[in-house]
Amino acid sequence: MKKIITFIICGILIIVIALCILHNKKVDNNDNLKEIKVAEVAHTVFYAPQYVAIEKGFFKEEGLDVELILTPGADKVTAAVLSKDADIGFSGSEATIYVYNGGEKDYLKTFAQATQKDGSFIVSREKIDNFTLDDLKGKTIIGGRAGGMPEMTLEWVLKQNGIDPKKDVNIDTSVAFAAMSASFIGGNGDFVSLFEPNALQIESQNFGYVVASLGELGGVVPYTSYSARKSYIENNPKIIEKFTKAIQKGLDYVNNTNEEQIAKDILKQFPDTSLNDLTKVVKHYKEIEAWPKTTEFKEESWNHLQDIMIEANQLDKKVSYKTLIYER
Repeated sequence: MKKIITFIICGILIIVIALCILHNKKVDNNDNLKEIKVAEVAHTVFYAPQYVAIEKGFFKEEGLDVELILTPGADKVTAAVLSKDADIGFSGSEATIYVYNGGEKDYLKTFAQATQKDGSFIVSREKIDNFTLDDLKGKTIIGGRAGGMPEMTLEWVLKQNGIDPKKDVNIDTSVAFAAMSASFIGGNGDFVSLFEPNALQIESQNFGYVVASLGELGGVVPYTSYSARKSYIENNPKIIEKFTKAIQKGLDYVNNTNEEQIAKDILKQFPDTSLNDLTKVVKHYKEIEAWPKTTEFKEESWNHLQDIMIEANQLDKKVSYKTLIYER
């Protein structure tokens, strides 16, 4: 009898020890993850590939533990990266050009793109059937910070449709990016340009009506991308490679998965948005093909970005592709 009891006890001890070893191994694996701080310009469903990469564990598969820091405004994103408060910046690539032209020695280089169209939607205070851009004439639209991709793309879209953004429309650039929804709800502007889920929330609360997608109107535009200090990329090429792989997995996933499943996957990132609304928003972005097939930032896209900046009088001459785009 004693032998049986001893055998049972030994068996239990072996199991306990094995579980402890497995637990410690798991802890060690988590401890070995490289912590990366990413300053994101906004927290929007538009950036679903990034949130999928987090929630589906794509970053962890690459040995990375990503911490997001909400930093509204591309200028603030670059400031966070330059001051080393963040390792990687996620915003419009125009910011890297401003930094380079400002004379910064350890300037920023873009290494991966995550979106290929404008992710904002035009919201009207009044209901308009069969909306066209001509409905903006003589009206005020809250468009975001002057020199930022949302506002510059808006200007470019207007010009492509024969509308002078300086004479025919009043684009209000005085409202901070994070305050655009609140400003519109407060009674400012006839229209506002908003990312999702903000646009849908405005409509759901009966403060306005979504009338158009700037992404659909503007076509393919190199919109949001990842950048880092030149020295950081040079010193950490493996991290950049692993980070890019995780984002590519995120892009592959959103381009090959239905909207409801994507919404379920990223619901944790948007606790104030219902699954039904989140599914609608993801569907909108899939319909306009907001997400590229690859993270590669092509030279043609780079030049098109600078054409938009020149049209908006924010750039005098182009900066070469090889200078500010990191080629792996």
